[in-house]
Amino acid sequence: MGTITAGVALLSLCAIVATGCAERRAEDSHSVFLFSGEQAKGAAPQTGAASDSNSTNTSPASVLFVVYVATPPDVVDVMLKTARVTRDDVLCDLGCGDGRIVVTAAKRYGCLAVGYDLDPLRVQEARKNAEDNHVAHRVRIEQKDILEADLSGATVVTLYLGHQLNARLVPRLAKLGAGARIVSHDFPLADIPPDQVVHVTSRTDRRVHTVYLWNCPLKVANPRPTPTP
Repeated sequence: MGTITAGVALLSLCAIVATGCAERRAEDSHSVFLFSGEQAKGAAPQTGAASDSNSTNTSPASVLFVVYVATPPDVVDVMLKTARVTRDDVLCDLGCGDGRIVVTAAKRYGCLAVGYDLDPLRVQEARKNAEDNHVAHRVRIEQKDILEADLSGATVVTLYLGHQLNARLVPRLAKLGAGARIVSHDFPLADIPPDQVVHVTSRTDRRVHTVYLWNCPLKVANPRPTPTP
């Protein structure tokens, strides 16, 4: 009887600890969008039907809210410095989460910044973050699919997404004007070689993070010509 009681108590304690960790992770995070079967660096594997490897669904993978992974403040600093942000820029953050990148850019460099996120809670949090830091007049947060985000006026685009979603964004990023910069945290941009790669060990999580930079226009390989009959 004593053994059973101790086992139940241990399971209850594990559940409480797991719940607390999940809550803390969600409170301090930058949105990461993943496709079914894709896993973020440092993130726990997906669970549930979305990650079922035996699924026979052959339709294109949809974008999912799988995990929230924090971008440490010192990594945000490196991303913005690598992008050479100035007050003349218009920065667009795809998957803005709590708005830390757009708020930091607007507050430190005085630029205009736009953040896109599908999660209404993250959108609300990002807007409050902008207000609390007195940059709401320079920051706009939109609840929108990042694949439909307006990048026409962007001179800097920041990403913390995933391999597949980065690849799907290439056709749109390739339309950015000359002189624009793209910065991605931890994930490359398809097979396009970056112009600069920076490795930084964050003081927050003691992990080595990778920051990639591409200067526009992107060096996208020309599509193969269609053979004539």
